[in-house]
Amino acid sequence: MMEPFRELLVKFLIPEKCFDEFFVNFNLLDVPCLKILLSKGLGIGIIAGSVMVKLPQIFKLLGAKSAEGLSFNSILLELLAITGTMAYSIANSFPFSAWGEALFLMLQTVVIGFLIQHYRGNALRGLGFIAVYLALVSLLLSPLTPRSVVTTMQATNMPAVVISRLIQAGTNFRNGHTGQLSAITVFLLFAGSLARIFTSVQETGDPLMALTYVVSSCCNGIIAAQLLYYWNARPADEKKRL
Repeated sequence: MMEPFRELLVKFLIPEKCFDEFFVNFNLLDVPCLKILLSKGLGIGIIAGSVMVKLPQIFKLLGAKSAEGLSFNSILLELLAITGTMAYSIANSFPFSAWGEALFLMLQTVVIGFLIQHYRGNALRGLGFIAVYLALVSLLLSPLTPRSVVTTMQATNMPAVVISRLIQAGTNFRNGHTGQLSAITVFLLFAGSLARIFTSVQETGDPLMALTYVVSSCCNGIIAAQLLYYWNARPADEKKRL
């Protein structure tokens, strides 16, 4: 019954041996194949979610016409980490399901970075930021770039993630609120980074990738905890409007 779907499933979801185990031998409890299926499913789900994970943050900025509470420096460091992961994964030929969300997170984070500059009266600086960043991405993805450079950049991901989240956490603490930070985006990023720990171990076997997501999950958890703590706190200018 499933034979017509063999090519599609083998290409995107499970290896041929697992297709045979599940649909020829009807061994639905094969643990190694179940792990592969779970990892691929999670990976595809994370990528699908990443297409819109930061849209709530973008729409919140557009709706408020304010970047109150968001740190541009944190965005820069987050982009550094995202770009490093993407370049490292491509250089090591990891499957797209193991890193694909980095592409969509990158595009949305660049938009957020521009909007922060725009709503602070620096639209030209925002456009310059986009141009410089795209040039950096082109350089990193060039076949002429030594793999050692990409590996070194991936190794800097952990401090970049930690510092970026600490900057945002510090901004939240000083302000006494989370400003225009989107709860939906923060909680989705936290859940996605947790799931990525498992998929990184399963699909890449790369300890550097897995450790990066462990650190990312801890840091995202701090921001998520602050959102819950400051849930009812509002910026001073918003209180005045009320």
